[in-house]
Amino acid sequence: MNKIALITLLILSLCAGDVAARPGYRIHLKIDGVKDSMVYLAHYYGKPMPTIFKRDSARFDKKGNAEFKSDDETFVGGIYMMLLSDRKTYFEILLNNGDDYSILAPINNLPEGIKFTNSPVNDDFKAYTEFLKGYAATQQGFEKEFKAAKNLADTQAVRKKSAGSSKVLINYRRDYLKTHPNSLLSVIFKGLEIPQIPEGPHLLEDGKTKDSSFAYRYYKGHFWDGYDFQDDRLVHAPIIDAKLDEYFNKLVMPWPDSIEHEADVLLKKAKGTKHNFKYVLWWLTRYAENSKVMGMDEVLVYLVENYYMKGDAFWLSNDELVKYEDRAMKIAPNVLGNVAPVMKLPNVMNANEEILHSGKAKFTLVIFYSPTCGHCQTEIPSIDSLYRKVLKAKGCKVYTVATEGDEKAIKDFITKNKLEDWTNTWDPGRTGDWRGKYDVYSTPSIYLLDDRKIIRGKKLDHSNIGSLIDMLELKEKNKK
Repeated sequence: MNKIALITLLILSLCAGDVAARPGYRIHLKIDGVKDSMVYLAHYYGKPMPTIFKRDSARFDKKGNAEFKSDDETFVGGIYMMLLSDRKTYFEILLNNGDDYSILAPINNLPEGIKFTNSPVNDDFKAYTEFLKGYAATQQGFEKEFKAAKNLADTQAVRKKSAGSSKVLINYRRDYLKTHPNSLLSVIFKGLEIPQIPEGPHLLEDGKTKDSSFAYRYYKGHFWDGYDFQDDRLVHAPIIDAKLDEYFNKLVMPWPDSIEHEADVLLKKAKGTKHNFKYVLWWLTRYAENSKVMGMDEVLVYLVENYYMKGDAFWLSNDELVKYEDRAMKIAPNVLGNVAPVMKLPNVMNANEEILHSGKAKFTLVIFYSPTCGHCQTEIPSIDSLYRKVLKAKGCKVYTVATEGDEKAIKDFITKNKLEDWTNTWDPGRTGDWRGKYDVYSTPSIYLLDDRKIIRGKKLDHSNIGSLIDMLELKEKNKK
């Protein structure tokens, strides 16, 4: 071969390498039986169906051909889908940055009839989805057998068969991992892994006593082993949302300190990524905001102070960041464990100034209410009944703040419900900052303070005030 031919061959090979490494994606799609209509390239983001987002669109020509092209260097792969114009017909594909392949399929045989060219990983993905259909049918059969079981022996027999079937799925994924360790499908399989508790007796250090918490500790300790927080493609899989939900709602103790610690661990794992970090921080923020667990707003303050205010929420505008910071600043003074903010308000019945911190009591119930609030009209009498039967004998006093209403309406409410034994205040001049200090944006809003006026409970109601006081008394007794 002469020198010119060698140079020409070298140039061609370099050009071929450039095409293979081209960023974005190239997908040629041909579906027999479809023409002159739109088709959409959609993707997941954290959650499974029906939560999907459009990435790209194309139009089928008269022969059923459509092309998707992108040169976006920041494109993130994952499990994508081809969604036809009826918004009902779709099939999933695996897509990586730099992919260039073709898809051929008949409209009346989707997804079974799909054929891929130049995409071995999609051939593997198709084989896996077909395997899953058979696996799902087997599991449905076991469900019928469970319902038909007549005794414990029958149930145990079905359970044994079901466990054996689950191992078939696990082995399918593990076998694939051995032969295709760097495949996108392997990354997904690892992310889907569920910790398998080692068999055999698990004993404590004495070698005799059964370790009853071993399964929980092992499962929790290995829960994230397979999930690669540095691979943003997993956000488009989708896997992360369900795993976060299980981890924080079933495995992590619902205490602010525990949640904050686990949040730090996961966010550290995802540090430096665009999508994993964003999704984890977003999910944790929403979790803290919407949690029904008392005191979880402390987690929101922690996240804002340690992540949002330090520039880690890179996807938010300045205006959006300010909203989070303002929200945290309003919550921070009244998180559990803090001394309750000072309040000095006039007594609506006699105009005397009532200072919250001046009254001595083993417990103080602080209630923000409105005399016209429907919920208040049922909740306040229930609290008064609890007060007369239980709370008063425990040394609990009540300090109320009427958030709205004129003097007559408030007095009428107090008289009607026989609340004269309480310290009843209002703020006629709107000079108190109690709304901001106590984060009062709905009524009734109820706090429990101890003898040092430290906040021990918040967002309470008549059903849990008594049990919280019992718990605090028991805790103090054990401490002594």
